[in-house]
Amino acid sequence: MQAGQKVNQDYARNLQEITKEFLCPISANIYNIQFLKFRIRDMESGQVLFEVERDPDEESIENLPPALQDDSRRIKYHFGPQFFELKTIGAQLTFSVGDKPIKNFTIIERHYFRNVLLRSYEFQFPFCIPNSTNTWEHIYTIPEIAEDIKQLMIENPFDTKSDSFYFVGDTLVMHNKAEYDYSPINE
Repeated sequence: MQAGQKVNQDYARNLQEITKEFLCPISANIYNIQFLKFRIRDMESGQVLFEVERDPDEESIENLPPALQDDSRRIKYHFGPQFFELKTIGAQLTFSVGDKPIKNFTIIERHYFRNVLLRSYEFQFPFCIPNSTNTWEHIYTIPEIAEDIKQLMIENPFDTKSDSFYFVGDTLVMHNKAEYDYSPINE
């Protein structure tokens, strides 16, 4: 990113590789958006693939030391190779907002394998009432991926990454990162 360049929705949509750094500070979240629960499930079977819930007594991310703030904006998933057999998944997010109304809350996700764009997703939540808790489920269609690329993704854990950009209007207020492992799960 060039100095002085604004990170707006078009900027995020046009990224051609995973970002090296977070594109906004924690303090950009002036709407006090807090993620409370996140669940990923197979839409056909209903099987939950991943679920995490925030401890209500957990300290707010803003109060963590700077080194831990960035760690709290990263997540690692281990789905295993059977993930590629799924057609659609649902990602359900429960979040709260502070005392300001939120208009046009937009999430733009960019998924890459070794800096090659696999898929871009965009979701919009038109309005959030101040001091409310909201649940939002995004439905993802798993893209067709060539067999040789799938094999490379399975053989190279965490080389598949994503950036998730959260905008209110055209202002970036949050940025999270994820890494994916599709290697076999040892049970």
